[in-house]
This record gives sequence, structure tokens and C-alpha cells, in this order.
Amino acid sequence: MTLVIVTILLLGYVLIATSELTKINKAAVAVFAGTVGWVLYICYGADFVMMMHSREYFDWLSGASATSLAVKQYIAQNIYLKYVGHGAEIALFLLATMTIVEILENNGCFDFLKQMMRTRRSKRLLWIISVVTFVLSANLDNITTAMMMAVMMNSIVPGRKHRQIYGAAIVIAVACGGALTVIGDPIGLVLWTNGHVTATNFSMSLALPCMLSWLLPTWWLSRQLPENIDSQWSTMPYRGDDTNLKKWQRLVMLFVGIGGLWFIPTFHDITQLSPFLGALCVLSVLWIVNEVMNRKLVDVDKMIHRRTPRTMQYAVIQRILFVMGIMLAIGVTIETGAVAWLADLCDAHIGNVWVMAALSGLLSMVLDSFASALSFFSLYPDAPQNDIYWKLVSYSTAMGGNILLFSSVSGIVIMKMERISIAWFFKNVGWVSLVAWVLGMALIVA
Repeated sequence: MTLVIVTILLLGYVLIATSELTKINKAAVAVFAGTVGWVLYICYGADFVMMMHSREYFDWLSGASATSLAVKQYIAQNIYLKYVGHGAEIALFLLATMTIVEILENNGCFDFLKQMMRTRRSKRLLWIISVVTFVLSANLDNITTAMMMAVMMNSIVPGRKHRQIYGAAIVIAVACGGALTVIGDPIGLVLWTNGHVTATNFSMSLALPCMLSWLLPTWWLSRQLPENIDSQWSTMPYRGDDTNLKKWQRLVMLFVGIGGLWFIPTFHDITQLSPFLGALCVLSVLWIVNEVMNRKLVDVDKMIHRRTPRTMQYAVIQRILFVMGIMLAIGVTIETGAVAWLADLCDAHIGNVWVMAALSGLLSMVLDSFASALSFFSLYPDAPQNDIYWKLVSYSTAMGGNILLFSSVSGIVIMKMERISIAWFFKNVGWVSLVAWVLGMALIVA
């Protein structure tokens, strides 16, 4: 049964890596692998429990009979629930941040960003978009940031050829900014919520590598742009679900939303409660402020017109399901003992964290970066807090999507929006990202 469960996970990885060819949704594959894996696990639950948790199981029984029902109850309460809890923490955090961005966007709080982009100088526009994307992605969900910036860029730059260059810059900035903080990407969030890293140490260690991996490819892209570019500017459309808030009101909401997200690591350090609770707390405060600011529209029947496409919501929801599915799938594989066996094999034949990190980066070039990172994290769950292994794997897997594009969820989104081919991306900037990744690894400090 261990072989069957591992085979399902590996087949799932193959389908995830080839999703652009098979047209099978990654989230569906991940959820299937996670759910079916646990169903198969519990069918042979007694064998797995006796192999992995015999002492804890007999302590739990406290002299009661070891029946089939007792085994299932033990698995449900003491094994399965642990992985569901970890997955739910990440899912709820992503859901809260997605909703925060939705509230801010619907109230025009990001309109200031578009005003900053009013220029016809192509290189200046590229750096403005890139800097804004980098900063936002360090605090918000990567998909949400990528979609929001892509929609903004799409409304400014009319030419498809130039939009491809700007789109590539957005993908790179999103990946690098997200990798910089523990709340910018699910990879860092998993490490942080599990206690493997602390927020400040993680960001300080990855600051130089992430900056290098962002600046070098962006500079290379800027060389491919002409001096000036035709840009178009349209009047902001009326959004029926807001009240055309005044500038100070939008600034207040932006401060509450983004400032609240910055406070989450401090909230966690003070309370030691899960970060998702801090995100929900920020969401609740912003929600109340939103209703106060928009009290004239409460219970008023008005047409809702959103500039943010519904696909953003669908993409983030699919990402949440994907994260949950992968965490459950890898969790059940851990409980079979297969991951521990693989870790021993790696120790015997590799035994070097730099080589392991390089392998994780190469895997993330074709497989989703989150799935790649979680697979390597599970090999050494007992590594010390703030160990360089966590940082190397986190950085390498996050940068993998900047090389071939299709392993990054935000990359796939922009690839479809701007019709960017994998060959074009690698030829124009992917190989530069590969060089930047290798150089960045040398800058990581423990």
C-alpha cells in the first residue's frame, strides 16, 4: 500500500508538471492525490500505525482493546487532523489576504499606483511596475499581485510585444518579492507557521539573493525596450460597490490593510498564535472600516462593476485548494515511512544541503514551486530553526519559476494573458534568471 500511495503522488506530480499539455487542472490533481492517499492509508491503518506510532497508539488506548474502529479513531484524531490543521492554517491565511486585497481594490485604494505609472518613457515605466510589484508581492499573495499588476499594465501598454516584456518583469518581481518574506509566498508561510524559521532572520538571509534575482533579469529586460512607448490612459470607471471614496479615505483603508499585514509577524511573536488568526484580525478591522466608509451604500441596490476580473478570485481559490491537496498528499506519504526512507538515501549518497537545494531548484523548473519546496522540506523536518537548508530550498524553488515560466502559478496566469511562449521567455530572460539564481545561492547566509 505504501508503493500505491507513493505512486499516486508521483503520478500527481507528473500531471502537475504537464498540466499545460494535458489541460488537467493542478488543483484537481493535488486534491485527488491528497484525498485518495488518506483513504488508502486508513484501509491499512493498523499496519502503518504499528510501524510508525506503536508506542503512542498503545498509550492512547490506555488498556482498551485494539480494534479496527480504535485504529481509525486514532488516525483521525492524532495523525490526520495534524496535517489538516497545518493545511487549514495556510488556506485560511491565503483566503484572508485575498479578501483584504479584494476590499482594497474595489475601493480604488490601488488607484495611486496607476497614477505613479503615468509616463511614456518605457524603461522608467518598467522599473516603476517592477518596484511596485516587488513591494506588493512581499506582503500579498503572489497570484493576486500578479493579476492586479497585469491588469493595470494591460490597460496602459497597448502593444502586445511590449506587454510581453512588462509581463515577464512582473513574473520575476512577484517571485522574488514573495520569496523575501514569510507572508509573501506559501513556501515561506509553511516554514514560518511550522516554526522552522523566524520572520526577521528569514528576510535578512534572503534579502541580497532576492534582490539580485530581481534586479539582474529586470535590467536585462529593460535593454530590450525602446526609449519611449505609446501608453494609453482612460478615466477610472465607476465601481458601483464603492462610493468614489475621497483620497484620505482610500489612504486610511490602504494603511489598515497593508499596515495590518506588516504587523502580522509581530502579532505572532507576541501572542504565539497562528499567523492566519492575525490575518483574519486584520481582515475584520478592514471590513469594519470598509462598512463605515461605505455606509451610504449599505442595503442599497446598485450595479456592481469590478475592474478586477473574476478570474483573480478563481485563481486564488484554486491555489488554496492546490496548497491543501499537496499538503495532504505529502502528509500521507510521510506517514507511510517512504519519506524517511528517501531522506536516509539522500544522506547516504548526497549529504550536502547545497546539492539538495540545487536539486530542489531544478525540480521547481518543471514542477510547481510549492510542491517542490514541500517535498524537500519533508525530508528533514527536524532541522534546526533558521537552518540554512530551509532558506536554500525556499529560495531555489521560488526562483525555479523564473527560468521556464510554466512552473510558476503567477507565470502561467500572465503567460495566458499576454500569450508568452516558454521559448520566448527563456530566450529573452529565463537564462538570465538561471544565472541570477546560481549567483544568489552564493549570497545566502545562515
